Amino acid sequence: MSGAAAYMKKGTTITRSAATKTLTVLTALLLSGALAGCDAAAQAGAPPSKAAVAPGSGLTAGEASNAMTQLATLPVKGRAPKTGYTREKFGPAWADLDHNGCDTRNDILARDLTGETFKPGTKNCVVATGILSDKYTGTTIKFVRGNKTSSAVQIDHIVALSDAWQKGAQRISPEQRTQLANDPLNLMAADGPANGSKGDKDAATWLPSNKAFRCEYVARQTAVKAKYQLWVTQAERDAIASILTTCK
Repeated sequence: MSGAAAYMKKGTTITRSAATKTLTVLTALLLSGALAGCDAAAQAGAPPSKAAVAPGSGLTAGEASNAMTQLATLPVKGRAPKTGYTREKFGPAWADLDHNGCDTRNDILARDLTGETFKPGTKNCVVATGILSDKYTGTTIKFVRGNKTSSAVQIDHIVALSDAWQKGAQRISPEQRTQLANDPLNLMAADGPANGSKGDKDAATWLPSNKAFRCEYVARQTAVKAKYQLWVTQAERDAIASILTTCK
């Protein structure tokens, strides 16, 4: 088994096969139920033609337009107090919600790394080594599992859990919060220092240094917030809209 991950449209189900290694923006938006009126080929996961892709954006013009439309549906409110927030409010870290026998952290590592190897005796679940083409920085990082090395590659919540808590997640159920924390749509292997610098910032205060990824980044944030009925601040909405405008 290669450890490559294919993503199903329903829930957070992850099956491991040789089908694909990337969660495209199209798939992400389909996971959130965001794309309306797409043709049958697009809904089946057919790749867009090269001519339809905005240079360097990672989005087709249609996907950028749909993300902008979806952004307009998000409520605009002020940030609520962080009072009461703890990581535990989003369930146990890296739960195996899809019941494939592997925790979410290792599922995402297997999805996002190439050339991965697995720790013996773990039924190809625990990722031991691999190579990350990091989307936040545009650099290549070698991942080696270990107490002193694992932190080089971290699993980032694209919408930070603290940010989600302050923008509506207090009001959703504990089960929905656990789903949010383990949803492949909201997760990505990333450069450790870049993830640390992001913290719980939103798009108004932090963007990836790799400008080529910014369109996909804000589109996925928008999709996550729509899926879990979260809101955005005015500054956040303006920042996302400004970026999506450049993706067309």
